[in-house]
Amino acid sequence: MPEQSQRAAIYARFSTDLQSDRSIDDQIALCRAYAAREGLDVVEVYSDRAKTSATMFGRDGLLTMMEDARAGAFDMVIVEALDRISRDTEDLAGIYKRLEFASVSIMAVHEGRADALQVGLRGIMGEMFLRDLKHKIRRGQAGVIRDGRNPGGRSFGYAPVPGKVGELTIVPEEAEVVRRIFTEFADGTAPRAIAAGLNADNILPPRGTKWNASTLNGNAIRHYGILRNELFRGKRVWNRVRMVIDPETGKRISRANPRSEWHWADVPQLRIIDEDLWERVAKRIALRTKEGPAHRARHLRPLSGLLRCGCCGAGMSIQKRRGDSIWLRCSASRESGTCDHRSAPRLDRIEAAIFGRLADELRDPAYAREYLRAYHAERQRLASDARKNFGTIERNAIRAKAAYDRALEMYIEGLATGPEAKERARVARDKWQEADRQLELARKEAPPPVEIHPRATERYIDALVEL
Repeated sequence: MPEQSQRAAIYARFSTDLQSDRSIDDQIALCRAYAAREGLDVVEVYSDRAKTSATMFGRDGLLTMMEDARAGAFDMVIVEALDRISRDTEDLAGIYKRLEFASVSIMAVHEGRADALQVGLRGIMGEMFLRDLKHKIRRGQAGVIRDGRNPGGRSFGYAPVPGKVGELTIVPEEAEVVRRIFTEFADGTAPRAIAAGLNADNILPPRGTKWNASTLNGNAIRHYGILRNELFRGKRVWNRVRMVIDPETGKRISRANPRSEWHWADVPQLRIIDEDLWERVAKRIALRTKEGPAHRARHLRPLSGLLRCGCCGAGMSIQKRRGDSIWLRCSASRESGTCDHRSAPRLDRIEAAIFGRLADELRDPAYAREYLRAYHAERQRLASDARKNFGTIERNAIRAKAAYDRALEMYIEGLATGPEAKERARVARDKWQEADRQLELARKEAPPPVEIHPRATERYIDALVEL
């Protein structure tokens, strides 16, 4: 039985905002009762409300608890079960390792003191639970689709029926806007002109305050956009995308599903446009979306995304190209017709003016001195970090050299052939050279201060002009 002097913290969590706050209170009460039985002194309580167990991001209670654990604020963490901490194998193992390093143990009310084996098993079981839960939710949503109901999300032209979950009704005013958009596009009007007309008539868009061409065009791969919405023809499409969690940021990101995984259902009661008009629009979209040279990705310019219209503050986009010359235009004027700025300045002249003024400003020797100061400080920091981790860096260099030697030997002896083998050898060589560079940096002392050469400013300006 733990000693009376042991300090304990309690952590509680529930997953969604559909659950009651009582869940947190019940967990805390259960953990307090356990602490009383075991003679533990509860010094702090941490909680996260409506936070998923699939990631640590956004869980302020957990992160605060980890900081306090590192500071030695308590000796033990009490939880109802390990899945309250995390259902992700990597996260749960990492939390356990960090708490163990801080000499803080985890005590689960229903499972006892956590050890490495238990953490590993619970992490795997937690991930399996989340995966199974995702499949069950999708299965339930597929059933909603088969019943002709809406699984979620709002669509322009429709509104939910009060008291009838998943049922939609047509909004007459918005339906007229949809028919107008489809008719004008089928008759040859460009999406930008349609958007400008809607804005001129003060018609509110699905989101925001103004219509844009992109609102109408949407995305061909994800099948988004007013002109691609098959609900208007009486067909509901579901499962076009899936959500995944980025392990680096904890954010949910949508990924397009292949068309073979889409779900379709007929909902004739929600038809707004007739099939003939839909087919006319679909044929015109197919002709417009054939990829040509104008649609291929181009290299970014130095000021890409930075230029703004002086009248409305919207971004500037490319209007046309002729040789090496590029003309710009206000994107709000171009896409939605809501800005009166119609002039088209040349990008090369803007760049020349900005970089000319910048070069004049940077001729001041103070800028060169500041650059050298920051450069020297960064080199000192890198050298200091490298020396602290010299053993690890040395082992990494040895392993990288051995991997490169193996790849090169296999390629020379013909055991691995073809472009892929050659590429593996090249990648291994690059990793070895980088590891060797880090090793040399670790062996060196901090670099001496760099003095300003008399021609340093001139070289500095020459480099700027070349850039």
